[in-house]
Amino acid sequence: MKRIAVQLRAELMLLARNGEQLLLTFVIPILLLSFFGSVDVLPSGDVEPVQFLVPGVIAVAIMSSAMVSLGIATGFERSYLVLKRLGATPLTRGQLVVSKILSVFCVQIIQVAALLALGLFLGWEPAGNQWPLAIAAVLGGTSAFAGIGLVLAGRLRAEINLAAQNGLYLLLLLLGGMVIPRDSLPSAASTAAQVLPSTALADLLRTTLNGDSGALLVPGAVLCAWAILAPAIAAKRFRWS
Repeated sequence: MKRIAVQLRAELMLLARNGEQLLLTFVIPILLLSFFGSVDVLPSGDVEPVQFLVPGVIAVAIMSSAMVSLGIATGFERSYLVLKRLGATPLTRGQLVVSKILSVFCVQIIQVAALLALGLFLGWEPAGNQWPLAIAAVLGGTSAFAGIGLVLAGRLRAEINLAAQNGLYLLLLLLGGMVIPRDSLPSAASTAAQVLPSTALADLLRTTLNGDSGALLVPGAVLCAWAILAPAIAAKRFRWS
């Protein structure tokens, strides 16, 4: 635990120094929610755009910071041999993965709180009253997406990792029902998307925050599987250089 705490502190200091990355992490989801929550340009069915978008944009923010930002940053750390030096210390791969996931979650506490406050300002009305489950979904989503990002970052060259992270982000965004309802997708794509972590996280957040009708068991099981397996694979397969 002491090694994880020390590495967590180092990760948070690196995040604090990387101001432009933090700015993008916070500003892009806020702009996305501010614009699309105020205008009716996205298909949101019979619900108000802001009701549909608040849980979805929170899911997008979690995926962006946990997978893309963390994954790309870690890929370049490998490229610059920063992690190779860490590999010569007693810190294990598993401890590195855990410390990186915890560092992202610390950022997301502020990120999610800001998006919830903005949603309330725009007229979002929470109705789920299942806040413990919503917090569990955020934790699970952070673990799942950070694990996926670290799997790619720990195996691919920095340039290939950059393209892979962004390509996967776009795919999960389009198929996951975060900002576009899955009803708009072809039936085969909508069915296949149910096993994606983006779909599971968006469904869980809409059910727990908005009170939408929907089972919690299937998306909960899907997200739990990703949250356990992805970091485990990252810890097993991660290469220091």
